[in-house]
Amino acid sequence: MKLPPLLQVDSLHVRYPVRKGLFGATSGYVNAVDGVSLTLERGETLGLVGESGCGKSTLGRTVLALQRPSSGQVFFRNQDLFSLPPEKLKQQRRFAQLVFQNPKACFDPRRTVGSSVRMALDIQEMLEPSERDDAVAAIFAKVGLRPEHRFRYPHELSGGQLQRIGIARALVLQPSLIVCDEPVSALDVSVQAQILNLLRDLREEFELALLFVSHNLAVVEYIADRVAVMYYGRIVEIAPRQRLFENPQHPYTQALLAAVPSMDIARRDEPVPRLGDPPDPVHLPTGCRFRNRCPLAFERCAVSQPEAVEVAPGHSVACWAAMPAEPAPSLASASTN
Repeated sequence: MKLPPLLQVDSLHVRYPVRKGLFGATSGYVNAVDGVSLTLERGETLGLVGESGCGKSTLGRTVLALQRPSSGQVFFRNQDLFSLPPEKLKQQRRFAQLVFQNPKACFDPRRTVGSSVRMALDIQEMLEPSERDDAVAAIFAKVGLRPEHRFRYPHELSGGQLQRIGIARALVLQPSLIVCDEPVSALDVSVQAQILNLLRDLREEFELALLFVSHNLAVVEYIADRVAVMYYGRIVEIAPRQRLFENPQHPYTQALLAAVPSMDIARRDEPVPRLGDPPDPVHLPTGCRFRNRCPLAFERCAVSQPEAVEVAPGHSVACWAAMPAEPAPSLASASTN
């Protein structure tokens, strides 16, 4: 019997008012997340990619119930997060944790990093108080740090060490899901590789599911099982990693992949698509919101927004140009009409 998904997002919408003027009158809305639906299985890594400002981080924070959606539902461990009373939601938070983008900005500079990690156990009242320091020391060892690192302050540690501690803080509560919000973008390339390898090893050891938010496609290709491509609040393509990188169907996905630097000599002379400036998020184009930058746009793109269709098992695309052509009516049906 197949288990239900660990995380299921249904028609999620998050919008922010745009206020202007002396009294802050609302002049419009930004649809940061616009009708997103997706699932995440236990032990799976889903990469979420797209340009800056497309809504990736907002989606990650919303599935952790750090902010409320305008509409839609988030089911985590078979429970609707936004219908839970506060005490039940607090209990659920233990099983879904966040690793931040900037490790130097997510720790209290007045506390030792060990006490910051232990605070998670104190809040959730996990283990006996006398056992919590031992649990912190054990999780430090899991992420490749020595016991004495617990007694240092954030300014005494490097960015890579702090990100390991950020991962330790997430792991100490024994979660089922970790949302990684650009976890390596602030690190040197060599340190990025160490952190990515650490995440892969921990995922296998603890059977973790990861929602890995990034704009770096090379990083996502290395760590993800499936990849979802986001454009101005909508998922425009989602597919298994290998299929998406070998056979992208949406023009936006193709442009993102073409812009990735490559050591392949044959690719160096290929022209990089010029998409032009992104649209104003308050006044997006009608129909397909990518049409003003799309080399394949035609009349239908301006009329209506395409819904996702499955072009192969597990591979869905929301693009009129990628949809199969409608079959012509048969002679028999034409004669009856």
